[in-house]
Amino acid sequence: MENIKNRIEELRKLLHYHSRKYYVEDSPEISDFEYDALYRELQVLEAEHPEFDDPLSPTKRVGGAVLDKFEKVTHEVAMQSLQDVFSREELFSALNKISETVDNPVFDVEYKIDGLSVSLEYENGRLVRGSTRGDGTVGENITENLKTVGAVPLTLPEEIPLLEVRGEVYMPKAVFERLNEEREMLGEPLFANPRNAAAGSLRQLDSSITAKRQLSIFVFNIQRIVSDKYSFSSHKEALDFLKNMGFTVSPDLHQFTELDELYADIEARAESRDSLSFDIDGAVVKVDDFSQRELLGELTNVPKWAYAYKYPPEEKPTVLESITLQVGRTGVVTPNANFKTIRLAGTNVSRATLHNWDFIKERDIRIGDTVIVRKAGEIIPEVLRVDPSKRAEGVPEYEFPKNCPSCNEELFFDPSEAAIRCTNASCPAQIDRRIVHFASRDAMNIEGLGPSIVALLTANKIISDISDLYYLKPEDIASLERMGEKSASNLIASIEGTKKHCLSRLLFGFGIHHVGEKAAYLIAQRLKTLDAIKSATLDELQSIDGIGEISAESIVNFFSHPTSLNIIERLVAAGVNTEFINTSESEKLAGMTIVVTGTLKTMSRSEIEKKIVDNGGKASSSVSKKTSLVVAGAEAGSKLDKANALGVRVITEEEFLKIVN
Repeated sequence: MENIKNRIEELRKLLHYHSRKYYVEDSPEISDFEYDALYRELQVLEAEHPEFDDPLSPTKRVGGAVLDKFEKVTHEVAMQSLQDVFSREELFSALNKISETVDNPVFDVEYKIDGLSVSLEYENGRLVRGSTRGDGTVGENITENLKTVGAVPLTLPEEIPLLEVRGEVYMPKAVFERLNEEREMLGEPLFANPRNAAAGSLRQLDSSITAKRQLSIFVFNIQRIVSDKYSFSSHKEALDFLKNMGFTVSPDLHQFTELDELYADIEARAESRDSLSFDIDGAVVKVDDFSQRELLGELTNVPKWAYAYKYPPEEKPTVLESITLQVGRTGVVTPNANFKTIRLAGTNVSRATLHNWDFIKERDIRIGDTVIVRKAGEIIPEVLRVDPSKRAEGVPEYEFPKNCPSCNEELFFDPSEAAIRCTNASCPAQIDRRIVHFASRDAMNIEGLGPSIVALLTANKIISDISDLYYLKPEDIASLERMGEKSASNLIASIEGTKKHCLSRLLFGFGIHHVGEKAAYLIAQRLKTLDAIKSATLDELQSIDGIGEISAESIVNFFSHPTSLNIIERLVAAGVNTEFINTSESEKLAGMTIVVTGTLKTMSRSEIEKKIVDNGGKASSSVSKKTSLVVAGAEAGSKLDKANALGVRVITEEEFLKIVN
């Protein structure tokens, strides 16, 4: 046992070391394959020996903690914001005032990273807490999510009694673009910019989602330190120390005493920002010397020794030449503006989304208009407004087409989203996205059928809808690029294996708008067969607890379409299961609605909710008079209070497990 414990500790140290070489120093010493082998060995040993568990093990970076809410954190040192300046004159005025107060200040210039400010706290060299800035005084505890960020050290090379640092979490541009491509393929809303994507990712209650977003961080400040060994007299000194401790520090710090040279550096950063792998929205100027900072002092919530120079977003006029329509996976038809090419934020731009019909109407956008365009968050082009003074006489209002631009089927207006939608399941523009969704993990889970393979199959006219998948033969696809006989056989075998899936997966796989995984399960559980769902009325569907009017209308609309019925007929003929398969362990919780809240000891919230469903109960996210039980863990908040107020029975995780076991 001692040997096993030593090996586990050795593997953790090795993985921490190589993570630092990869994420911080950008100089990996081993291949990804070798790293993965060490990682898998540690995973196996930890699974076999839970007595040696460590919450800061490198294997914890993948996430998995599911929280009911974020606890509040009061910052020992306030996380202040900076005073903004927007011109050369404003900046020079502010810096000249500093020079009048302290002698010969040295100014540090850094990038102003466009992300989310966080605090990281370490005790005796181990990460103990990570939190958001919040209002500067009180933030939120997001430790589990920050542990998934590869550039955040979980342990330090020295056991410093206390160290708190501040940094900016961001999403790299390449990750942002890839994430939006995947979301577009699945018909999901796109993130507006990397900052929004990073902020949304950090505030996920399920840290495994955060882990998939591949966030990174730049650390730019020491908030506090308790150490007999280390003290610092300047910002540059402190950053050098942090770099030695394994942090990825604010890049390209330059120092100046002459203001003209300083401003030239700020301008150079603006001109080169398109070549950076991360987003910036300005530059930060700080006094380097800590004693001078103390002399300069602070205002209520901003220091007097630092300023943020904000770059203005570029806005340019151009002529709208046409409006084209794009059909997404769920059938939503999105209008896009095509205009004369302009250069914005360092790139050529000739296209921008017009979002929906309401957007065009509200701004009275017409073809031939002069429109003002900018890049939202310096990334996504957007049409801001029309310049009506440059509109030619007699230009007609834009009329949204009544038929789908791809399949010519009649379009339907969806008032719940102000969206115009094509409901034809065989619409060519929707085929790839529908098939990718059908094959996704939470739907039919067809391994090996990702977006690129789907595109390959549809481009070669081998498949044209989801039912075609079940008529594929290995020889149909073996000759395609990137396939081969083995890959083809594996794909066919994976497709064949999905024929036995529960009806709920199939229903979710259809991609019916407003019918998510949970709704699909509730409907399949209640109506039992696909035939019953096909013939169900609006009233019958709405009588299912958890199914509302909008979802019911979407289901009826889907099954009223001849193309949908043809696809279903072919699926049935191919032997795909169309009945609900009850995988419940028991009916011990039948008829009970149960809410889970707080931090649990042995299970995640999603795991315990699955237990509820598997034992015949319903897992709910809100407490009401209809709630049968509340399973409360540590730090349960408002849901526990509401349960007590309503007289709902509250039990512990241990009591719940006794019931189901």
